[in-house]
Amino acid sequence: MEKLCLRFKDISVSEKMLYSLFLFTIGIGYLFALTHMYYTHQMRDGKPGMSVDDVVIAYYGSQDQTRLGSAIKGGPMESNLKSSADRDTILRWLTTDKTPNDFKTTVAPILNRDCVICHSPQINPSLPDLTHYEGVMEVASSKAAPLPGLVKVSHIHLFGIAFILLFVGRIFIYCEMSTSLKRIIIVIPFISMLIDTLSWFITRGNPSFAYVVIASGALMGISMGAQILISLYQMWFDQGKMVFLVSQQIILDKYRHRAIDLTKILTGRCYAYFCQYAPIVWREIKIGSAYLTKKTLDSMKSFTR
Repeated sequence: MEKLCLRFKDISVSEKMLYSLFLFTIGIGYLFALTHMYYTHQMRDGKPGMSVDDVVIAYYGSQDQTRLGSAIKGGPMESNLKSSADRDTILRWLTTDKTPNDFKTTVAPILNRDCVICHSPQINPSLPDLTHYEGVMEVASSKAAPLPGLVKVSHIHLFGIAFILLFVGRIFIYCEMSTSLKRIIIVIPFISMLIDTLSWFITRGNPSFAYVVIASGALMGISMGAQILISLYQMWFDQGKMVFLVSQQIILDKYRHRAIDLTKILTGRCYAYFCQYAPIVWREIKIGSAYLTKKTLDSMKSFTR
């Protein structure tokens, strides 16, 4: 049955244009998503750039500062505030008893003016709700990310990414390559996405599992990117579909060789990082599995009592 499937050489130029524009748009959109993720999580630990500690604070929490405090002190929300005085006002409130009356008189006016435009369930249900005292208190403590918030974000994440992977994978099926390899490349991003999402919940109780969050997210991005690039290449540059002048072909071959050399370098580095971090990730998976098993058994014992 596999031999009867269509390949890129069998489809029209109009279809190729449609698929190419879709893949190109998805690729650009994913780059913007990575940029948004960087600005959302970076500086949570008070240091420039994004690190494992930022991921730990996002899901496990921090003993040093609250999620709201890290967001407005060097984090992604600091630039939204009108002045440093407003930031200091919120930080002072976070060090007090955080009573509803103090919130209403000092903090609420600032949040309503600068933050509610995005942090509202009607506008963006995936962000913390800063429209009322109870919602703000969810991010005004050093505890882990709230479970209802993770559930809300995870179901949106799974629904949205699953459709993208479906369409990208459907186009990728047109490629000419080993059937077994093609199936592996199609399956990897789905499995990585599921592991990534489930790791959010495990990291709430085990901060070391942040390595799994990073590794699975990176694997999903790399595998989806590979599908996009391979599809675009075979759609237009494979099977001799495009005709160039001799001078143009020389230039194209020159850049193609450069791209191959760069790919070899990146592949070597990725393999080195894999060899370095794979044992750590595997160890954390075993620790997380043992942790979940213990929690499940404890819950069952409590329930039977």
